[in-house]
Amino acid sequence: MSVLNRIVDTTRQDVERRRRDVPLSELEAQLATPREDRPFSEALTGPGVSVIAEHKRRSPSAGEIRAGSTVQEIVCAYERGGAAALSVLTEEQHFGGSLDDLREARRVSSLPILRKDFIVDPYQVYETAAAGADALLLIVAALEFDDLARLYAEARAIDLDVLVEVHDEEELDRALEVDADVIGINNRDLTDFTVDLNRTFDLLTDVPAGKIVVSESGLWSSEQLAELERVGIDAVLVGELLMRADDPEVALRELCGGADPADEVL
Repeated sequence: MSVLNRIVDTTRQDVERRRRDVPLSELEAQLATPREDRPFSEALTGPGVSVIAEHKRRSPSAGEIRAGSTVQEIVCAYERGGAAALSVLTEEQHFGGSLDDLREARRVSSLPILRKDFIVDPYQVYETAAAGADALLLIVAALEFDDLARLYAEARAIDLDVLVEVHDEEELDRALEVDADVIGINNRDLTDFTVDLNRTFDLLTDVPAGKIVVSESGLWSSEQLAELERVGIDAVLVGELLMRADDPEVALRELCGGADPADEVL
């Protein structure tokens, strides 16, 4: 069984547990209260390549990433560093995240937030909105087409933006079939976790004009971002590079090709 399949199986079990603890009707009741609108997709359409900066505690391939840090410390550094949006990894058993991480990010930052998780059940869509996210991730490789279409429609119906993630041509076709507005091209193969940045360049040629395209994984330099901007990529999602940096704010500024404000004073 692949890593992805193991995570999806675990996720389904966790969803059933959470559904017993907090019924869907309770989540729906929470959504009756209006909240501040932070459009996620619009944040990715500014000049240059926008950065979605990710809070990520650990991963199956890398283990623990930044021991002792707090959500507030990281996401506030990202906001100061010029991130257009945040991604908060909420999967618990393999990535060490939680919905509490998302809620804390919402409390301390004004940026739009993507819930990054393995969304396989409509319950998670309402859970995402109730926790304060502005968008969610749907991974085509983790879903049958009917489930992808249903989850996409459920999310849009409650005003959540959706980043639909693909990593090959067949998955891109399925994303286009549900008419996804924001398409993420993951350079990491979720079956073996290898990374190939050429995946973005190869698949981009098949994406119709008018879509917002996000390149994910394997990004570490301002030169890469400049090349992605040249070919028409709208945004990138970056996690480990920033989480491992001594100063995430400075690392983000350097990635975007900008200077540290402290350097400008000297």
